[in-house]
Amino acid sequence: MPSPTYRLFRAAILNHMQITCTYDGRHRELCPHVLGHADGNEMALTFQFAGDSVSGLPPGGEWRCLSLAQVRDAQLRPGPWRTGFRHSTTQVCCVDVVDLDVELSGSTTGAPPGSGRIGNK
Repeated sequence: MPSPTYRLFRAAILNHMQITCTYDGRHRELCPHVLGHADGNEMALTFQFAGDSVSGLPPGGEWRCLSLAQVRDAQLRPGPWRTGFRHSTTQVCCVDVVDLDVELSGSTTGAPPGSGRIGNK
């Protein structure tokens, strides 16, 4: 049975909505792109476009892999869908078993598959 956080991230992908949350004690603003599991844990590959992170956030945003068990205070919000380049080759280190991928569930206005990178949390 998926957690409430997993279901919220799923709704965000299906409806192309943003999520605000706390992760590693820091405020994040992001758009989830891939949802699934790694080593039995619920995971999401997201594009973080605002907020803070331990490693800092470059201008324009960066890919982030989140363990959903560590996500707190997650909320959906309307806003423009944000994406970076090339999540299709970088999600392997984040999600072993993909349950939902925004590129397969309906096209966004983002970049084509195979054109970018991923950072750490």
